[in-house]
Amino acid sequence: MSIPKHWDYPRFALEQRTQRGIILGFYYYPNGTELAEQFGGGWRYALMPNKNSDELFHFQESQIQPLSPEELFRQITTEIDFYQQQINILNRQLTALTGGSTNG
Repeated sequence: MSIPKHWDYPRFALEQRTQRGIILGFYYYPNGTELAEQFGGGWRYALMPNKNSDELFHFQESQIQPLSPEELFRQITTEIDFYQQQINILNRQLTALTGGSTNG
């Protein structure tokens, strides 16, 4: 991705977790354009509140707050625990399917 030198650099990154959700995309409204006049200039972000959501919300950069390190740690460890449980379930199913042998 290339950002013109006269634009500010975005404060947030794709897939970054924030207090409002996960960033799925972002776009820039340059000052002096009709969109900037209507909605405000600068970066705008498309966020999904959570992985199970079918909603997408758009926010100006000033409306987004990053997660604290503690909140980010909690979210990630919760997700890891969930996927570990899913892996354990799949391993049990595989073991039952193969009659206890996973060598084929």
